[in-house]
Amino acid sequence: MSQFKAVKKIFGTDGIRGRVGTEPITPKTVVQLGWALGEALRAEHGTGTIVIGKDTRISGYMFESSLEAGLSAAGMDVMLIGPLPTPGIAYLTRSSRALAGIVISASHNPYYDNGIKFFSGDGYKLSDELESKIEALMVEPMKIVDAAELGKARRYTDAAGRYIEHCKSTVPDDFSLAGTKIALDCAHGAAYQVGPAVYKELGADVECIGNDPNGVNINSGVGSTHINAIQEHVKKCDADIGISLDGDADRVLLVDADGEVVDGDAMLYLMAKERLRQGEKVPGVVGTLMSNLGIQRAIESMGVEFARAAVGDRYVMQVLHEKGWKLGGESSGHLIDLDKTTTGDGIVSSLQVVRGLKESGKSLKELLEGVSKFPMLMINVDISGASGVDAAALCHSDAIKSAVSEAEKALADSGRVLLRPSGTEPLIRVMIEGQDGEQVDHLCRKVANCVERQVQQLS
Repeated sequence: MSQFKAVKKIFGTDGIRGRVGTEPITPKTVVQLGWALGEALRAEHGTGTIVIGKDTRISGYMFESSLEAGLSAAGMDVMLIGPLPTPGIAYLTRSSRALAGIVISASHNPYYDNGIKFFSGDGYKLSDELESKIEALMVEPMKIVDAAELGKARRYTDAAGRYIEHCKSTVPDDFSLAGTKIALDCAHGAAYQVGPAVYKELGADVECIGNDPNGVNINSGVGSTHINAIQEHVKKCDADIGISLDGDADRVLLVDADGEVVDGDAMLYLMAKERLRQGEKVPGVVGTLMSNLGIQRAIESMGVEFARAAVGDRYVMQVLHEKGWKLGGESSGHLIDLDKTTTGDGIVSSLQVVRGLKESGKSLKELLEGVSKFPMLMINVDISGASGVDAAALCHSDAIKSAVSEAEKALADSGRVLLRPSGTEPLIRVMIEGQDGEQVDHLCRKVANCVERQVQQLS
């Protein structure tokens, strides 16, 4: 019997992620994971090359070696890229005709976490079917190919340069950022080299922070999860715009010259507006259940349809494919532009907004004039004390449904109520938004209190 028999469901909505040294984020399991991917791909495509990239956290060295060993055991060649943004790995996987790509990253999490993300050969996330095959192989004994058939590993020497050129290719050849000062926060993460290079090569004056990784400082007080760092930096260096990436640079948030935050919802509006300015057709934009209602109305006021997906880029991508649209994303700054990328790309997304800023001659604040975000409040109700409770069923209990109905009636057509169980924590998220901030606060606390009472009764 395999020592991995206890490993069952390991994939979340975006690969696997967790504390280094705790299953499944251990070297022995990651070796098995590499082998399982190799076996699943070999059964379908034969042997080939797998691209491996990572962010800057210290455990990346260990897991890079683990994946290399597992893939080699399955007869797969490996192309090692080193630190590069997650979307860069997706791009190089596709452009190098690899069978698949792997990113070793825990995104915006602290250094002591890590994770594994996979891309298919076309640069998109793995299918559910392939993930299921990998998980089935995780409990099988590792069968190593004959020594003559073991995979080889080599370094991809020009990975950064190729990705930089790809990013620049998403704006016109004659586009220049000369005369634009950009404050850039790379989160001490995967974009610490390529991020500054892209904007500088386009002519911008770049004032950078978060570009000195040491293996343990990724996302520490910097990056899009610590937006105050770029807010302070923008004002300190008198920049025209601030750009804040997360640890693997698949997310981005902006701040204007006054330090006001421009989140992913507002960026989606700006990206759609820029496409319209260029004379392109924008049939629709995909947001999520958490997207601000004020942004939805602003997008619809431009004659663009707006659709909501479940929270998570996988679900945004699903709706984009179903509708044949190109633009979608989340308020967190994970934005997808299918004309230019196959996954969220913080650098590419920011370039589309910066292009609009430069070519229109307007500031971010001016580009967002007339857009009014609705007040929104979210309260997380801890349900860990009610072990065994079905959170989804609890949300549909009579008492909670009644509280939600009352709140919806009070908001009428000027707001909305959302209850959803967290996919990663023992929480029920209560979110209400509307035009009146005081009303939103009152109603959200009222519904949350109702949920808390129901949890207490079950504890």
